[in-house]
Amino acid sequence: MLKPALAFMRIPCNSLVLMTCCWVFVLADGPADNLSSQVRPIPPDGIPLSAEQSALLETELTPLQDSIHRARRILKEDPNRLRLLADVEVFASAVEIALTHQEIYDPEKALAQAQEQLILAKSRLEHLLNEGPSWLQQTGLIPRGYQSRIDDSIQPYGLLIPHSWKPGTARPSRLDIWFHGRGEKLTELDFLHQRMHQPGTIQPENAIVLHLYGRYCNANKFAGEMDLFEALDQVKKDYLIDDNRIVVRGFSMGGAACWQFATHYAGQWAAAAPGAGFSETREFLEFFQKEDLNPFWWEKRLWNLYDATVYAENLFHCPTVAYSGAVDRQKQAADIMSRFMEREGLELTHLIGPDTAHKYHPETKMMIEERLDAILELGRNPLPKKIRFTTYTLAYPQMHWIHLQGLEEHWQRARIAAEVVSDQAIHITTRNITAFDIQMTPGSCPMDPTQSPVLHIDGQSLQAPRPQSDRSWQVKLTKQNEQWMLRPEGQGHHLRKKPGLQGPIDDAFMDRFLMVGPGSWPMNAGIGDWVSKEMAHALTHWRQQFRGSPRFKLDHQVTPEDLKESHLILWGDPASNRWIRQILKALPITWDQDAIKSPTQQWDANYHVPVMIYPNPLNPEKYVVINSGFTYREYDYLNNARQVPKLPDWAVIDVRTPPSPRWPGAIADAGFFDEQWQWKNHPPVSNHPTSPAP
Repeated sequence: MLKPALAFMRIPCNSLVLMTCCWVFVLADGPADNLSSQVRPIPPDGIPLSAEQSALLETELTPLQDSIHRARRILKEDPNRLRLLADVEVFASAVEIALTHQEIYDPEKALAQAQEQLILAKSRLEHLLNEGPSWLQQTGLIPRGYQSRIDDSIQPYGLLIPHSWKPGTARPSRLDIWFHGRGEKLTELDFLHQRMHQPGTIQPENAIVLHLYGRYCNANKFAGEMDLFEALDQVKKDYLIDDNRIVVRGFSMGGAACWQFATHYAGQWAAAAPGAGFSETREFLEFFQKEDLNPFWWEKRLWNLYDATVYAENLFHCPTVAYSGAVDRQKQAADIMSRFMEREGLELTHLIGPDTAHKYHPETKMMIEERLDAILELGRNPLPKKIRFTTYTLAYPQMHWIHLQGLEEHWQRARIAAEVVSDQAIHITTRNITAFDIQMTPGSCPMDPTQSPVLHIDGQSLQAPRPQSDRSWQVKLTKQNEQWMLRPEGQGHHLRKKPGLQGPIDDAFMDRFLMVGPGSWPMNAGIGDWVSKEMAHALTHWRQQFRGSPRFKLDHQVTPEDLKESHLILWGDPASNRWIRQILKALPITWDQDAIKSPTQQWDANYHVPVMIYPNPLNPEKYVVINSGFTYREYDYLNNARQVPKLPDWAVIDVRTPPSPRWPGAIADAGFFDEQWQWKNHPPVSNHPTSPAP
């Protein structure tokens, strides 16, 4: 009898890549990438180094890694220098990845890159242990790295420091954030080489440029989205950055990322300059990819996570200069954004390069720079008196001094408009919102500190507490029985969807997580085989697509510290994973050897498996996920507009249909939990090609 759970666990971690379900890959371009039965691998298969080349690199890499381990022990009492060890490790990690996973596409070129980077790593390590991090005093191209909180991986980024910059300068610097274009062969080794030798597309005078790796080729989504904020946090530790003069920029896939960040985080930037790319999923795939879409009902709702179009109103707060080539098909991105902005009374500044395809027109690019310089000269207004804010999820809850805390229903449009009309009154209108906070930081509140301001909310009038003497102000509001009121301290600790704890399944992979494998036998071999293969798939594809090694333990190895700091990704069933067994009574399903039951239906447990996300009953500030990695798959790697969540808060998988490049099996049913994380009614799954036969 097959025992897949333990059979999987006995295989060394570096063999995980061999365990993934394999598909027949065929090279394809354009419409051929719409054939889910013929999906080419991303990243592409590499060209191995020769035995002599590999041995040469290993001879140089191994002693460096040993030195890094010793340095970590030496620096453990010096947190800042220990943090900067990532600026050394990033090169060793890049070489190790290339060697281990054979992601090499030009052996001679890769060998030269690796040797150059190992030399730089050795030099940096010597400086770090002796006189200090000399590269923090330099101008020009500075390749760097940081240790990600998500999975402890070392992630690369690059800086372009202007020659006018001086160490210890008292004047905060402008920062331009650049998102790179699609590169299926853009390994860490190649990215770092670029950051050592290529200034890049933009070189604004007297500005620092931050080049993001974005965890490879995902248009800066999911862990790639968090890459911006983790890298930005490191940059701010080492350079004096002007928070009111940060601009987001990018072209092609990077332009898509720019649209995303401009609309979802509009209040954080002084300006945005997206070029080409895509700005939503449906029209782009139908127009550019010529794809015949047939989405599930929940997929349509989940497009509201990353579609920039439906967040267009937020550009009220972010001056935006879009660019397209006149004959570039990706001009579609700015055209559709323009249409959606017009619905909000906004007009897009859209500069078009004449007779230009998929690249910047030199003269038009100069016009972009001139406009950005003018905008950045004034900078961002950190506390605008008028707020216009749209969101569809509490994953994006904030616009300046408005912080949303509760929605009536996720994935429907939630909107708030707020305006300071005098130093004693604010007018507010809301839609699909049940709770929000007003938070003004010390020194920023324009309200009269001697008066109790009046809030006019949705036709009601409510007296708020006075601002503090330091000119800070915080007001917490909630709606009950259609009436707005001040939210008492301590209220709101019951289970509910809130910022950072709102789903869907993919949300668990945007913060620190731990994969937890089963420690004993599954209920039956069929379920165990599916769990084993899908767990291997999740581990392998996290490394390939998000460029890290997922933290992994067996169920009996999980510690109280793991429960405290990590989302738990639990694999198995109640018989095989002790944590699933322990939390099952607190979940809105029942699951035994015979059936999986919801309040309204049930499925045969012999060939069905639930996948879901839920607040961890043992630590409700973190998630548990059962039997799922990130939910888009091989087919979706071929076009970045497809890289959106494919499953909602929960699904039931019929394992009689094998996993494919699109789905983990047949989707028997799926849906969202309500705002209290309880079961809710939902449309049927029937009449879809991946639904199991009746």
